[in-house]
Amino acid sequence: MAKRKLFIFDPENFHFGEVPRKVGRTVVTVVVYFLLTFTLAVLLYLLFALVFRTDTERRLRREIRMYERLYPGLEEREQLVGDAIANLQHKDNEIYDLVFHSGAPSLDPMSDRGALRLADSIPDHRLVDYTRDKADSLLQRTVAVDSAFARVFRALSDRDRVLPPMILPIRDITYPQIGASAGRKINPFYKAYVYHEGLDLIVSRGTPVLATGDGTVVSATSNRTTGNTVRIQHAGGYETVYAHLESMSVSAGQRVRAGQRIGNVGMSGKAFAPHLHYEVRWDGMVMDPVGYFFASVTPAEYANMLYMSVNTMQSMD
Repeated sequence: MAKRKLFIFDPENFHFGEVPRKVGRTVVTVVVYFLLTFTLAVLLYLLFALVFRTDTERRLRREIRMYERLYPGLEEREQLVGDAIANLQHKDNEIYDLVFHSGAPSLDPMSDRGALRLADSIPDHRLVDYTRDKADSLLQRTVAVDSAFARVFRALSDRDRVLPPMILPIRDITYPQIGASAGRKINPFYKAYVYHEGLDLIVSRGTPVLATGDGTVVSATSNRTTGNTVRIQHAGGYETVYAHLESMSVSAGQRVRAGQRIGNVGMSGKAFAPHLHYEVRWDGMVMDPVGYFFASVTPAEYANMLYMSVNTMQSMD
């Protein structure tokens, strides 16, 4: 497009002359055109950015939505597995302390401080991958706990070692039949927290009750609180108590073997329903009976028994 020229009439010479263009006007014109062009470019960019999306943007948005769905689940999985591992390690320490009177070998947890220091500079997908890998590694750490249990089993094979009563007082009992264990529990009659000194095993009336280890019957008596009750003294300072029995088949001073029938389950004495109240004491101290079941059940069943005994808040007596 040709530039428009301006002319002015010269009355003295009677002719039209071209008006010279001023530099300032030219500069203003250039600036105006530049601003208009820049504004138009910005508007077009915003239009395309808000309305139209590239393949890369669509892919990134899909990844973001995927991470938003996956990451909370991975965090929950990591927390769940981490808590399970911590509980197993804690129980492992308790077993070593109560059964073998020594500390368990330490298991150093995986350190993630380096990853935390670099968290601000790590892309989101790397953090998700890290969380998933850590959850998998926590699962693999159960191998270390299993190894600790293997050391316990090797110690059990030592014939010179005095072992506590470790078999189940009720044959083939499962975790749904596990009631409240030792600790502060709600009494079913007083509806208040009282100290419960044993473990409730919820089974039907007449179920055989077995001695959990070799020993000597200290007493086989009956009273209004615990009903028909058998006490057995074992080697190593251990004593077991079997309460609320329907009947007793042993007497004081009698030697019994592990697995021998000593009575039947009932609800004699002050009992809310038929069950066996089972206690384990070591040098007079109340122990958690579930801690002595690990050699008689699978690891999964043992973990479920621990969960039931801890989370059942009302006792049966």
